[in-house]
Amino acid sequence: MDNKIALIVDDEPDILELLAITLGRMNIDCQMADTLASAKQYLRDMRFDLCLTDMHLPDGNGIDLVTHIQGQYPDIPVAMITAFGSIETAISALKAGAFDFISKPIELSQLRDMIQQALKIQLTMREEANQEEADSQILGNSKPIKVLREQIKKVARSQAPVYISGESGSGKELAARLIHHLGPRSNKPFVPVNCGAIPSELMESEFFGHKKGSFTGAINDKQGLFQSAHGGTLFLDEVADLPLHMQVKLLRAIQEKSVRPVGSERELPIDVRILSATHKDLNKEANSGNFRQDMYYRINVIEIRIPTLRTRKSDIELLARHCLEKISDANNLDLCTISPHALEALNDYDFPGNVRELENILERASTLCEHNVIEAHDLKLDSTQPARVTGDSLQQVRAETVETPPETDAQLESLDDYLGDIEKKAILAALEKTRWNRTAAAEKLGISFRQMRHRLKKFGIE
Repeated sequence: MDNKIALIVDDEPDILELLAITLGRMNIDCQMADTLASAKQYLRDMRFDLCLTDMHLPDGNGIDLVTHIQGQYPDIPVAMITAFGSIETAISALKAGAFDFISKPIELSQLRDMIQQALKIQLTMREEANQEEADSQILGNSKPIKVLREQIKKVARSQAPVYISGESGSGKELAARLIHHLGPRSNKPFVPVNCGAIPSELMESEFFGHKKGSFTGAINDKQGLFQSAHGGTLFLDEVADLPLHMQVKLLRAIQEKSVRPVGSERELPIDVRILSATHKDLNKEANSGNFRQDMYYRINVIEIRIPTLRTRKSDIELLARHCLEKISDANNLDLCTISPHALEALNDYDFPGNVRELENILERASTLCEHNVIEAHDLKLDSTQPARVTGDSLQQVRAETVETPPETDAQLESLDDYLGDIEKKAILAALEKTRWNRTAAAEKLGISFRQMRHRLKKFGIE
């Protein structure tokens, strides 16, 4: 098997020599360039498996080279060498298309890990295999879904942080898992964490781990989420629910690529790719001060938006049939079919809960229907149903209530009580729908787990 060949670009002879020696020990041949012009000439004359470039070059900068390679040689993974602490440069490189970055002074272990990731990209990102995998996991033939699959294929080959936005139930975690699965980290762990479900006082221990005896109840050493995801992907779901003090600690861990367990005196190097998601408008949260601007820019290097179900209604029939097959297989039941009238009713529905709500509707309908045929009345889509009343959030419930005000003066005299009663009913409906799973109910209502706990206490719901 032929050796791989790398293009390394730097105007410092010592750095070039260090990189060449390190790559040589990995059986990778090197071609060295000390200017932007010579690098472009080598790219025209030779075939490379990867490229490492410094930011500052005598006749240009590394961002120009990253952009050039992305445009002319998109199959070559390119990584940026940055000065220590210049995180803005690193983010600019990732936005331009670099798959990763490494800071000076160069840690050889990190360099070797990064090179191995780059070479895996060549093996794992075959267009045909990717397309087949993406098609099988994200179902649909509508234009928004086709665009989404193409975006996922592109970002999977990068190591850049990805922010996945979209409404509750639209499939954000599914997209995150597919990004991981199609990338070079697919044989390493994918670790999802719901940031709104971790008590504030336990967050540091959960994310970074702790040493035995570091606090009351720490009876053993514990590995944190970053360490569990080492070499793989850490998915921060509902990242907008992170408290500000924890955002500071996470930002440092992401930038420095190291963590310090609670009670430990030394930092541990970590190698994880960060994917994050929330149903909230993270830009609005950052502008209002609820989310740190520097954290926002660090995790939002690339943004992918998941389309709502109501914007791709042509996919509903395909999704419905797939859901019914899953329900049949999971419960060892005969496969239900869906009548034309029921399908028409689904197409007329707005699906505030998106694909997750479609799955719940069909699971209920498959239980209620007769002769394994789902009719329109089995779907229970009437506007008086709890699923329709709750909508996507408590804010929506309040807005809809105000638009149809109470009819009596007595009710108007206690509007807060009236709205509180509506909130309580919405929460109870969501809890019943999720079998009293508070985390799932909070997600359905579009509020954080902490907000859910506050409201449960406020309304005396046990």
